[in-house]
Amino acid sequence: MSGQSITDRIAAAQHSMTGSAISKAVCKATTHEVSGPKKKHLDYLIHCTNEMNVNIPQLADTLFERTANSSWVVVFKALITTHHLMMYGNERFIQYLASRNTLFNLNNFLDKGALQGYDMSTFIRRYSRYLNEKAMSYRLVAVDFTKMKRGIDGVMRTMNTEKLIKTLPIIQNQLDALLDFQANPNELTNGVINSAFMLLFKDSIRLFAAYNEGVINLLEKYFDMKKNQCKDALDIYKKFLYRMTKLSEFLKVAEQVGIDQGDIPDLSQAPSSLLEALEQHLASLEGKKTKELNADTRASTLSSAVSSLSSTGMSFSRMDEKEKQQALEEEQARLQALKVTHFSHLGQIASESQVQSCGGGKASSGRSGNLPPSFLQLIYTCELISPSGFDALGDLLKPTVPTHTAPPLPPQMAIHPGGKLLANDLDSSLANLVGKMQWSQPGEKKLTGGQNWQNKTMSTTQWMNSAT
Repeated sequence: MSGQSITDRIAAAQHSMTGSAISKAVCKATTHEVSGPKKKHLDYLIHCTNEMNVNIPQLADTLFERTANSSWVVVFKALITTHHLMMYGNERFIQYLASRNTLFNLNNFLDKGALQGYDMSTFIRRYSRYLNEKAMSYRLVAVDFTKMKRGIDGVMRTMNTEKLIKTLPIIQNQLDALLDFQANPNELTNGVINSAFMLLFKDSIRLFAAYNEGVINLLEKYFDMKKNQCKDALDIYKKFLYRMTKLSEFLKVAEQVGIDQGDIPDLSQAPSSLLEALEQHLASLEGKKTKELNADTRASTLSSAVSSLSSTGMSFSRMDEKEKQQALEEEQARLQALKVTHFSHLGQIASESQVQSCGGGKASSGRSGNLPPSFLQLIYTCELISPSGFDALGDLLKPTVPTHTAPPLPPQMAIHPGGKLLANDLDSSLANLVGKMQWSQPGEKKLTGGQNWQNKTMSTTQWMNSAT
């Protein structure tokens, strides 16, 4: 299957007739073509989410309607488009998805008619569950974990103990849904599932980075917690170690399918002695007889663990920096292309106007009405620089001005580089004054108009005689 189907073309034509540009873009992003959604359609939809006059519920509902299609290609691409808008679109989009009572209900989806229908339907069901969990996480904490501020002064590093213990399990559930996608390298066989896997890979890096920083904050506060808090924190840390192992397997698949090695972070686990120290501290709070480590050993173990997890967090930021640099380069290339197009358009208009100005005032008059304001400003600037070197409007509405031969300059007169005369004495000043008077003699004035224009006055005497 390649190219758009007849159904896709008919649907796009229907949306064109109804004037729904958003529906048309969604239709073109979710065609039956076995490849990922095209970038130009995704960029347009992202732009729509940033426009205040765009109806976000209508956009989301259009995507939901596409998931009701029987083809796995259309449904998969609708999910990919939704995920892309959740990641790169305006926050209003994910806010609306989080406010809905139901999202994707694809637990029983199965495409029996296509060649890869059975295999791809399995991944569609898993992918939809992750998107539902992603929207649910936003509903619970009102923030997207993949977009939150990171670092020493980030959200997870500065969160208090009580809120931290409630937030980390939410991240765990979302990460579990992501890792349940469980795609092997030999199953990533087409552009559709590869697009979905790439989005999941980016989400996994950012999501685990927030998870990692939350665990660092948890460990730093652990030995100052109450007994119940220590119990919950220890359970969270054990689950964290398990998910780190699963994430490493997921990243191995990413490496095998061709993702750049520099984009894959290095996962450094904390020393095993830290887990023993945490368990001993909890046992001592519960009153059990155990040998607890002294303060110096405990502080050293904790410092080593935090250092290892912090190095892991630094490796997570490489992908974000690379993606920001790539986006900046794309934006600069887009602006450069826009400048080239704009100046080539101006040059074309200038050449056409100059050719038409040589053909007479009438042609120039018809062209000047179509000149854009930017080009008129360019003409005005050129005339200021060289009044006689550029004539874009021809002789449009120019009065006939008699030519005069300027009197010879006295030897005392000097010419300024800007074209003005400098009077050195009284004689040169008088000569300059006489020259000006010769330019404005009343007897030499002529009527304005073309060179062959004459004022013909009709005789009224003959008309009166004929009338009588």
